[in-house]
Amino acid sequence: MINIIQVGLGPLGQKAARYALERGTIRIVGAVDPAPGKAGQNLGTLCGLKKQTGVVVRSNLDAAIKGVRASVAVLTTVSSLKRLEPQVVELARAGLHIVSTCEELSFPWTAQATIAKRIDTVCRRYGVACVGTGVNPGFLMDFLPCILTAVCQRVDRIRISRIQDASPRRIPFQQKIGAGLTMAEFKSKVAAGTLRHVGLTESMHMIARHMGWKLTRVTESLHPVIAKRETRSGYKPIRCGQARGVEQIGRATAKGREVLKLHFRAAVGEPESFDRVEIIGEPSFTTMIPGGVNGDIATCAITINTIRSIVKAAPGLRTMIDLPPVGFTTTF
Repeated sequence: MINIIQVGLGPLGQKAARYALERGTIRIVGAVDPAPGKAGQNLGTLCGLKKQTGVVVRSNLDAAIKGVRASVAVLTTVSSLKRLEPQVVELARAGLHIVSTCEELSFPWTAQATIAKRIDTVCRRYGVACVGTGVNPGFLMDFLPCILTAVCQRVDRIRISRIQDASPRRIPFQQKIGAGLTMAEFKSKVAAGTLRHVGLTESMHMIARHMGWKLTRVTESLHPVIAKRETRSGYKPIRCGQARGVEQIGRATAKGREVLKLHFRAAVGEPESFDRVEIIGEPSFTTMIPGGVNGDIATCAITINTIRSIVKAAPGLRTMIDLPPVGFTTTF
């Protein structure tokens, strides 16, 4: 049994907490969320469970860890590494290993090297390991392709596609991809940096490091997926001409040729969902997951499954590739 502290109790954090409690191999001994209306509640009640947990949500970490022993913090708060850094520092100083769903933490060594180095240094100082994970980034568009190359003698390039109907996804995700926005609203949020899938660049750099490719150019494009008719399968009606979601394409070149193409498209009412990895080399092959992987379920599951691996990892900032194998288990 591993004792953990749950930090962040938005929709994703609540689902992760439910998964941890259902698993029976993890004990939540503390929970943190400063949002009005959450601090002071019983964790089970807040997460929609019928039975009480005995854990009261606190507004700060000091109150949550007082009188309890924990070894891991599950951190489900923000996507921005800059905003996450002080939270990681606080948890590391408390002697807690960290598993976070922050997308920019999945591989920050290239895009945000200075912050990555600081996080690595503080984690080493306090003897804890830290990793960013999730379904994407953290698995489908980076870790999984890396593992699939294990059967190859040569890899020339990799193409990865994640196409998904966002209708069943949580409301914050649908909002993050711009579902229901006018074109003016969509462009405004893109310009402000608040509308995009976060992680394509991090995924490309993670794969490149694993493959030993020195990338010479990395680009990422972003466009709206526009509704051609009224769509009602999401959290609110989407009129013709409004955005159903977002389409992003990441490309990376090495030695003058394209070695990576990542295609991400998430939109309400998308007719077909799938995850596909194409390896071009010796041998060449394609791996396909028809229907795709449910992002909310998978992100929470991989976060909980990573707990067992993070306590075995060397101190410092790690990536999913660095950890002991992560997988489902009913015993810790």
